[in-house]
Amino acid sequence: MQSGEAPASMEVETSSNGLGTHIGSFLLPPKPKFEPLKAHEMSDGRVQFRKVSVPPHRYSPLKKAWMEIYTPIYEQMKIDIRMNLKARKVELKTRSDTPDVSNLQKCTDFVHAFMLGFDVIDAIALLRLDELYVESFEIKDVKTLRGEHLSRAIGRLSGKGGKTKFAIENATKTRIVIADTKIHILGSFQNIKIARDSLCSLILGSPAGKVYSKLRQVTARLAERF
Repeated sequence: MQSGEAPASMEVETSSNGLGTHIGSFLLPPKPKFEPLKAHEMSDGRVQFRKVSVPPHRYSPLKKAWMEIYTPIYEQMKIDIRMNLKARKVELKTRSDTPDVSNLQKCTDFVHAFMLGFDVIDAIALLRLDELYVESFEIKDVKTLRGEHLSRAIGRLSGKGGKTKFAIENATKTRIVIADTKIHILGSFQNIKIARDSLCSLILGSPAGKVYSKLRQVTARLAERF
């Protein structure tokens, strides 16, 4: 048999002196106030490491651009960086004053992008912006080509004096590196997709003019959306 009376509501009172919260006749202790954890405290004080291998053909460019890479990583991102000459690797680790643990991964992505062949001025965007990625694929992933057919496909991707590559970069706001049969694209997720589709069309044999007109349509549609 159900009673017609409504259940009594719980009385909650917060004391103004900050001693705690009253629930009925009980006094709960005040909420604890914790300071936000620092980066080195999140991993129980353990130092986090990353290593990036240096390919032989990027050793000389790394020597020349070392200070341009070192300065933003050490001074702005507060990450320690050194070149291990014996192992031929760039080593990065967190410090006690590193403001954010994610800085270590950002710096690793930045150094890795440089090793893939991107300029420092382009790769440094990985430190500044969160929505940037590097995507890599090979020509054989799109179509199996050999001999002169492969050489012609690489030529179609670059164009005369790099004209086609620059046109795709400017239209999609990405940066592209064509290293033999490997292709690396740096940009936001959506822009990488547009650039990749254009490059795949060129590999499959589409003439550059057809790819340009399709790019214009896609970029115009994107401009309308934003």
